[in-house]
Amino acid sequence: MIETVIVVLHLLVAIALVGLVLMQQGKGAEAGASFGAGASGTVFGSQGSGNFLSRVTAILATVFFLTSLGLAYYASHKADAAVEAGLPSPALQIEQAEPAPVLDEDVPVLEQDVAPSDVPETLGEEVPPAVE
Repeated sequence: MIETVIVVLHLLVAIALVGLVLMQQGKGAEAGASFGAGASGTVFGSQGSGNFLSRVTAILATVFFLTSLGLAYYASHKADAAVEAGLPSPALQIEQAEPAPVLDEDVPVLEQDVAPSDVPETLGEEVPPAVE
């Protein structure tokens, strides 16, 4: 139950973090505000949105980091519980499959042996001699 809540929170924080990063302007965009480019009349005031959005981004990044650690903890806890229950560790589990048996029907068989002298002359001229 708690793991599901952490996964949902992790996903929502990740989406919000991407959205906030895309909303922020680069450092070059701030230079236009001093020359009257209209950026000073925004919702966040003349200081711009940098301070507010930077703090919210830092908080969301911290929450994202903590939820990542929480999910890693639960994953390792589940793996330890599986080993204690007698199940093999998935990381150490090696599946040994037996090779498939070769059936006589799978192997192509020539009805008669073909001697090198039976090869047509035109084919022999196009094929370079084998290097021994």
